[in-house]
Amino acid sequence: MGGTILKHPPCGGRIWLIAGTGEGPPLAQQLLAGGWRLKVSLVSRAASLAYGPHPHQELAVGAIGASGGPEAGVAAELVEARRRGEPYTWVIDATHPFATRISAALALTCTAQGQPLLRLKRPDLSGAGAVVLGDLASLGLHCRPGERLLLAIGARRLGEAVAAAPQALHHARLLPHGEALVLALATGIPAQRLAPLRPSGDGRIERALCRHWAIDAVLCRRSGGANEAQWHRICAELGLRLLLLERPPEPGQAEALPLRDLLQRLGQSGPHG
Repeated sequence: MGGTILKHPPCGGRIWLIAGTGEGPPLAQQLLAGGWRLKVSLVSRAASLAYGPHPHQELAVGAIGASGGPEAGVAAELVEARRRGEPYTWVIDATHPFATRISAALALTCTAQGQPLLRLKRPDLSGAGAVVLGDLASLGLHCRPGERLLLAIGARRLGEAVAAAPQALHHARLLPHGEALVLALATGIPAQRLAPLRPSGDGRIERALCRHWAIDAVLCRRSGGANEAQWHRICAELGLRLLLLERPPEPGQAEALPLRDLLQRLGQSGPHG
């Protein structure tokens, strides 16, 4: 966390942190150590396991506004916090850069309600030789006929990628969820070219897949996180081409800051930002 020391927050200071398993757990630890009280919203119970117990930390599992949509869910949470007499000093959006729907909902709703919001901005990772794609539609321009392409962009957009580069021989690594597998099979990629596996963390599984399938190129998202960094290393080691799908722009209403600046902003701000 860079050794940043947070100043003591205002008495009763509360933060609503919407995050995952990347930057979320260490950020939560830093905030708790600084004296903040947290509510952490996570999509899955598996993600909640990355957060240790703490008397000033509440974990909420499940999609925000699952039935009425994220905007309604965010609005209801902010209103309920104020009704209880425990309004949030800050809302922090530390979700994945490609989780655009919840980020847009947080930005629009917090702005409408006058709720201070910070967005954690991931760094831009440098990688010599990587090709950045502005959108998936341009993928076909960077693939040769018969080239073995590993798609590591999640299951939701696999169909777009396959359609954009029909000349490539597609393979995919995806999370071991039923919905993800259904989406992947619907693209027409044969089952023997699908790997429903959780990320290994050290890259061993990903390296093995690339060798087993004799992969020529990898497409991953330019997320700025550990997953992208891992693909940079693997492609450099194995001599593979790396294609990066550019991340969406940050919501215009949110103040997006790198980690160190975000922590300093919290430390210097009072109850109303």
